Amino acid sequence: MEGGRISAVWEVGFRMPYRWRVAPEDLFVERYGQMVNNGLPIADVDTVRSSVTDMWLDEPGGWVYEWSRLAGVYAERGQHHLAALAYGWAKFPTLADDAKRTALERQLKHYLLAAPGFKVGFERRAVQVPCDEGVTAVPVHFLTPPGWSGDAPVLLASGGVDTWKMDLHGLFETVALRTGMGVLAFDIPGTGECAGPMDSEDGADLVRALAIEARALGNGRVLHLGISMGGHFSACSGLAGDVDAAIVIGGPIEAAFAQDRTFAYGMEGVVGNALGFDHQPDDAQLARIWPPFDLRPLLNLDTNVPMLVVNGAGDVHVPQHDTLVFVGRRDTEVHLLPDTGHCAASKMPQVLELMFEWIHRHQL
Repeated sequence: MEGGRISAVWEVGFRMPYRWRVAPEDLFVERYGQMVNNGLPIADVDTVRSSVTDMWLDEPGGWVYEWSRLAGVYAERGQHHLAALAYGWAKFPTLADDAKRTALERQLKHYLLAAPGFKVGFERRAVQVPCDEGVTAVPVHFLTPPGWSGDAPVLLASGGVDTWKMDLHGLFETVALRTGMGVLAFDIPGTGECAGPMDSEDGADLVRALAIEARALGNGRVLHLGISMGGHFSACSGLAGDVDAAIVIGGPIEAAFAQDRTFAYGMEGVVGNALGFDHQPDDAQLARIWPPFDLRPLLNLDTNVPMLVVNGAGDVHVPQHDTLVFVGRRDTEVHLLPDTGHCAASKMPQVLELMFEWIHRHQL
């Protein structure tokens, strides 16, 4: 380990994660809409919210304990989709300890049990991607609309540092059904089931490898949808021309990686874990990490494919600059939506309609 950061080759089981000070009530404030909009009954979310008093205890009052208890109720009823959602919140926001990792294992178990009831075709597969001088297997989920014959584009899709491919299944399922495209969902490096730590270059390599896989699964055309930190990687692939089109929702681009940036709602610990630290990094350590994430070198080029860039004007995590910097670029459409925050999450139906219209207009 160098400077507190784990070397580039590691597997999930060998992480050295850490806990940090974060108030669970703040996370409920920020994520409540996401919790209920993803399909969990409001009354059940409210019950968990009223019960949680500590972020890290694995006993009554603890975040992982109370969410897992709710998931267990769903599991006993055979409601595996709801169990997977609840276990997803149990492991949120990162795999900082054994209890969180157990919750992720149970989320996967119930997600797979729910798969026969999905509205789309489902296949779990492992894709070999470059990792330093070797390769590593990355689990991905391939969702296909009814009647899929492989004659349509494939959309690469991922969330960010704390919301991963299984957590976003409902959104990806909707995209497949509305567009007729296959969706290849994955976790970005440093999160979920993807080896890491999070690294901009490794993430770009991962996308390029997945794009090759996706071209063989569909008609050869590949789009890339990235949400939150996933939007950093879709911006990278779109600006570099590694895919045929890119959609960036709430992606950090350059201002988000300023050395004097601050974090909100415990995001400093989520990011620190994703980067592979075993303790909360200080400003000097982050200053050494951030420069490769800055996409200014790609912004200075004119190699981009058609791009759609969307975020909320009230985002507390990503500065408005990182959306507005795309204004005026060739083949690029930009929307900074008022009265909403990170990834315009409270206006997601509007975001999806913008996306579907843009895809249709570009005949993608």
